[in-house]
Amino acid sequence: MKKKAYRNTPAFVFLSWGAFAFFVILMGIGLYTLKEPLMVKGYYLMGSVGLISTSFTLSKVIRDNQEDEERYNQMFRAIDDDSDKNI
Repeated sequence: MKKKAYRNTPAFVFLSWGAFAFFVILMGIGLYTLKEPLMVKGYYLMGSVGLISTSFTLSKVIRDNQEDEERYNQMFRAIDDDSDKNI
């Protein structure tokens, strides 16, 4: 049975999530201490949450498209190799 291999080391994953959590906490502190009406704080909060969620979605879409392109190229390389053998 093959052992599951991950692309990133556990230290890198921890660093990524740690940095994400750190900056979310900093954003929360900044919004809490902001001397503006609640409406302005809500606007900044919605913008921050939207930016964070679309960043995750965009990175997933880019990764998926790249993996699909690699699979597509491998499939046609295999077809080309088979057709070369039949000649």
